[in-house]
Amino acid sequence: MSDFAIELSGVRKSYGKTVAVADLTLAVNRGEMFGLIGPDGAGKTTTLRLVCGLLAAERGSVRVMGDDPFRARDTATSAIGYVSQRFSLYGDLSIDENIAFFARIHGVHDFAARRTRLLELTGLVTFRDRLADRLSGGMKQKLALACTLVHQPPILVLDEPTTGVDPVSRREFWKLLGEFLAQGLTIVIATPYLDEAERCARVALLSEGNLLALDTPQALQAASRGRLIEVVASPARQALQVLRPVFGAEGVQLFGDRLHVKVQSDADRDRIASELQRAGLTVASLRSIVPTLEDVFIEQVKGVTHADH
Repeated sequence: MSDFAIELSGVRKSYGKTVAVADLTLAVNRGEMFGLIGPDGAGKTTTLRLVCGLLAAERGSVRVMGDDPFRARDTATSAIGYVSQRFSLYGDLSIDENIAFFARIHGVHDFAARRTRLLELTGLVTFRDRLADRLSGGMKQKLALACTLVHQPPILVLDEPTTGVDPVSRREFWKLLGEFLAQGLTIVIATPYLDEAERCARVALLSEGNLLALDTPQALQAASRGRLIEVVASPARQALQVLRPVFGAEGVQLFGDRLHVKVQSDADRDRIASELQRAGLTVASLRSIVPTLEDVFIEQVKGVTHADH
């Protein structure tokens, strides 16, 4: 049996002339939380569908627990719990009835104790008689998790599970994932949220079907080139216009009310302050920071763009 839960080697998948996944190679360790990171169109969903055996690769190999999930359908069905972007719950069935339905689909008959345990973990036990149509977005996601895990798969695959979910429910959802991870589950999650990616043991940065980088979030941040200065100045957009001609469009990024400026030396920090003050802007703070994954991702994308030209 393979040491890896999931292995992709030289995998390619296209839709017509559009390459969704380009020669992707990666491996997911058993018992780890692995993140697929990138914007819409990066190839995250296609990669997950290849892993789940819902699509066949044009070339390369996909292995889940050592088997090809597209050919070994029984293995894929038993090994993987998949929560898609639009997980299909039955609105006219209660929480209990939805879980029972998915248990029977997977051939699980003695599921009562497992269902109650999942409802306790997700905080849904007191709502078990409520119809799915009457649940909030966060509660629907928790129910989707319970339905997916009722047959006790060793691998959980999640496609942007917190998109459109309120911040409190999002935090609760991640707490749940942490509990399942502690039980030995292997979790693969696709997300466009870089703050979520930092919770993963390792992440793969994807752009337009290409793998840009693969490592721990901490290693990717540490390997980022140059130093980063966080600038809080008012108004922020005007500060952006002042600093980009000096440090380059790619060297200055706006994150809410803060700017991240890539610099080469401490002297550049003084230059930032003088340029903003010369423009009559108020500088609230300047401080050195560790690059975020968002900074790393932007740097990687720009690096590929430059290489292509």
